[in-house]
Amino acid sequence: MKLKMLSAAIAGSVLLSTQAFAASHAGTELVIATVNNGHMIEMQKLSPKFEEETGIKVKWVTLEEGVLRQRVTTDIATNGGQFDIMTIGMYEAPIWGEKGWLAPLNFSADYDVNDILPAMRGGLSHEGNLYAAPFYGESSMVMYRKDLTDKAGITLPANPTWEDMEQAIAAMHDPANGVYGVCLRGKPGWGDNMGFITTLANTYGAQLFGMDWKPQFDSPEWNAAVTFYVDLMNKYGPPGSTANSFNEILALINEGKCGAWIDATIAASFVSDPGQSKVADVIAYAQAPTKATARGANWLWAWALGIPASSEKKEAAMKFLEWSTSKDYINLVGETNGWGRVPTGTRSSTYANEQFQAAANFAEAELTAIHSANPSDSTFNKSPYTGVQFAAIPEWQAIGTAVGQQMAAALAGEKSVEEALAAAQAAADREMRKARYY
Repeated sequence: MKLKMLSAAIAGSVLLSTQAFAASHAGTELVIATVNNGHMIEMQKLSPKFEEETGIKVKWVTLEEGVLRQRVTTDIATNGGQFDIMTIGMYEAPIWGEKGWLAPLNFSADYDVNDILPAMRGGLSHEGNLYAAPFYGESSMVMYRKDLTDKAGITLPANPTWEDMEQAIAAMHDPANGVYGVCLRGKPGWGDNMGFITTLANTYGAQLFGMDWKPQFDSPEWNAAVTFYVDLMNKYGPPGSTANSFNEILALINEGKCGAWIDATIAASFVSDPGQSKVADVIAYAQAPTKATARGANWLWAWALGIPASSEKKEAAMKFLEWSTSKDYINLVGETNGWGRVPTGTRSSTYANEQFQAAANFAEAELTAIHSANPSDSTFNKSPYTGVQFAAIPEWQAIGTAVGQQMAAALAGEKSVEEALAAAQAAADREMRKARYY
């Protein structure tokens, strides 16, 4: 009897606390900047549930990836105060946290922060403080049309080399029937084409900076990697690839127009969904290809939610972060849309869930890729920076964007690979000298 009374008292206390929170924040509006990726769009569709539970209203500013990065960087650096929550990643969170631009996150006990995968917690923290909560996490891997490799009599290994990949890509290439052997990012940007190209270069033994912090884009390894990329895309890629990043290629592969795609593991939940993909039943997965080394072959990233220090609505913003990145939210998506479509790459409990395991034929490959990515040891030779597909220094955003423009020029045939890399080296050298690295 006493136990029942105690349980009822606790339940009543929680209800009163929730009601008090909702009453105190009624009419509060959070402005959230986010990226136009599928899982973020789904979060917007489900956010009325959060509004009903809390009384907090949500206003969305949804932007293409490159534009989002520019807008939130400008806003937080100038203390603009346009947003209460920003969608950021592993590059921004520790740097901005160190600068004091982001509020450190303090979660309630039932949020279970220790359930977040260590790679994601580490990449979004500075000196042990978590500055952004991962909405979904990712590495990179191969997604390919197994029906086409089977037809060609080719078996792609679970851990392919780039030679293996090129053989499979050539066999699948059939432009007369609307199928291109490979689709890879070509749109310029440090988080667009450079996200992929840097991992490719890593496998060739290249690195962004030497131990003296001098850029390495004029190295033979960078030349070999970019030459391979440009030749591969010119032979087997779709036309207009310099306009293609994640969403554009996702649309192509879902229409059955790509034989292979090496990109974010999070794409698997879309390409395996029969409601979105015409080839969902024939897509197979492999780890990111290697060349001279496996170090840095697959990237590590999380799209995460952070609270600018300038926000005057931090308590309400924290409530949204807890709701949208919780185990309960993942369950909500699973029950609403199916377990193959939940945001992945963030929590150990997701991969232990039998419903997810049954629905997601990509789960094992995705988790293997995430665990194998090591931002502290991502290059063949020792490097001074942390990061796989980026260097975790403030200057990288400008450098990566400038270099990405040169890579796009080489892909478009506007410059030779040598000319593009020379221009990339010069741009990077200017930035590093300006910042007095040497």
